[in-house]
Amino acid sequence: MSNKKNILVFPCGSEIGLEIHRALEFSIHFNLIGASSVDDHGKFVYENYIGNLPFIDNNDFITAIKKIVTEQNIDAIYPTMDSVITLLKKNEAEIGCKVISSKLETTEICLSKRKTYQILKDKIATPFLYNSIDDINSFPVFLKPDIGYGSRGAVKANDVQQVIAHLSKYSNCMMMEYLPGKEYTVDCFTDFNGKILFIGSRERKRISNGISVNTKTMPLQEKFKSMAESINAELKMNGAWFFQVKENKNGMLILMEIASRLAGSSGVYRAKGINFAAMSVFNAFEIPVSIVENTFEVEMDRALTNRFKINIHFNHVYVDFDDTLLINGKVNAGLIGILFSFINQGKKIYLITKHAKDINETLHEYRLLNLFDEIIHLKKSDEKWKFIRHKDAIFIDDSFAERKSVYEKNKIPVFDSNYNQ
Repeated sequence: MSNKKNILVFPCGSEIGLEIHRALEFSIHFNLIGASSVDDHGKFVYENYIGNLPFIDNNDFITAIKKIVTEQNIDAIYPTMDSVITLLKKNEAEIGCKVISSKLETTEICLSKRKTYQILKDKIATPFLYNSIDDINSFPVFLKPDIGYGSRGAVKANDVQQVIAHLSKYSNCMMMEYLPGKEYTVDCFTDFNGKILFIGSRERKRISNGISVNTKTMPLQEKFKSMAESINAELKMNGAWFFQVKENKNGMLILMEIASRLAGSSGVYRAKGINFAAMSVFNAFEIPVSIVENTFEVEMDRALTNRFKINIHFNHVYVDFDDTLLINGKVNAGLIGILFSFINQGKKIYLITKHAKDINETLHEYRLLNLFDEIIHLKKSDEKWKFIRHKDAIFIDDSFAERKSVYEKNKIPVFDSNYNQ
């Protein structure tokens, strides 16, 4: 990809929009423009921000989007909510740029849980649905809107009176069996040829407003893999997507929902080297991607920010300079903060770079000259993996090719420049 692609993220302040920003903020391939109908946190994190767009049910919404696409030279729109995905995909030709998602038929199925269950009921286990209140023969039951977000309108009902009261407020709710067991999200990525490149399961350990605020990756089990492959074969997914399952009273996994987008908490996998947002944008332009997954497991806890706990031990940090520590002429302050935290822990920091100029002069210019225990200045033809001397080390570099070779040759964890976000 020779020139930066302009990517419009809408709505940019949703949990998905914020994760896309964290994942692509420092990319040298994409320029992010955030847009929202209501000013929220997206306004504070997107450097290029457009507010006060019409709501999606407004007749002027598509016209407003088309205007932004023209004025901002938008190459693709990254929608972040299920109903927005379907609406934009339906109007993709008129809008005049790519909409990053699966095909329209798939997004329409995923938008409706009832449609999802009908299509997949013979392929995987789906919840038992009650047709009427009179059919309910045991309590509790679970009421959930056919089309909705997170936990809005979803409730556990313990008797008929609670069911009637809730349906008076949310008439589109489905009445289904209550699932009392553990809940899991399975994050997936399918390339533009329909091949699943990644399946990763994680437990939703603590949930707030339908959002997993504590989640932990886990070794992939066959039961999750089998469900993912069945869904992908039936719905023809494309790019990042996920599904949620929950155990019934017998411990059997039951499908709850599928979304044709990345999950807000899928950012836990960026700590393992898997950037769903970046892969999805490349995939939208039919640029092949490959995956290197670090083998450790990660737990992420969210309290207005992300925190990672990684079960690895290291004493040495090898870090690249151009497009890693220095991006678009600015110091990567987040990464510098991480490096100083490593220094506080007594770890050694090594700059390993192919910088074209005098590296000492450049470091002096950006006030970074005394940061490193050693500077390894390489020729353009050198291979970085040959200059990494320690086994108890990690490697940080924006280049996938460099990370891949170090991972394969040195057998150490590798990270992109935004892994700490």
